[in-house]
Amino acid sequence: MRKTLTLATIAVALSLSACGRKPLETAPPPTDQTGIDPNLPPPNDEIGLTELPNQQAAMVAAAGSDTIYFGTDKFDLDDASRATLTAQAKWLIANPAVRASVEGHADERGTREYNQALGERRANSAKNFLIAQGVPANRLLTISWGKERPVATGSDESAWAQNRRAVTVVVR
Repeated sequence: MRKTLTLATIAVALSLSACGRKPLETAPPPTDQTGIDPNLPPPNDEIGLTELPNQQAAMVAAAGSDTIYFGTDKFDLDDASRATLTAQAKWLIANPAVRASVEGHADERGTREYNQALGERRANSAKNFLIAQGVPANRLLTISWGKERPVATGSDESAWAQNRRAVTVVVR
């Protein structure tokens, strides 16, 4: 009987001591010194990919660009994007020793989660087109940066238009 009383007393004491505590506050997401959330996908070099600047320049020279652009909240390819991707595909097929990372981006508007998903849809749209042109799927990967890596700063249509993009990066 004495053990039961002791356990009951301990249980009551513990429950009463917890009543006076403040609830835990939620901390903002952690960031590194650049202000970027370390839980986001890392840059290419941090996931074992090495960018190949000479081959990147050769692809841009052959294809005209490594970047395609999208409309607001869109991930469908227009004629200019298809022409650029077709030229990129020809270069990638002619250079079977390289792989490519197709990186999707969004402008600053919208939530981080929405822009992350939109960047992924943009990267996959470009990747699927490259595959349809004959680039082997095992040589392509996708990364979404959402709104985390803008090329243009500013909160106007000009900056937003430059940031709604997918970039094909030649990697090893």
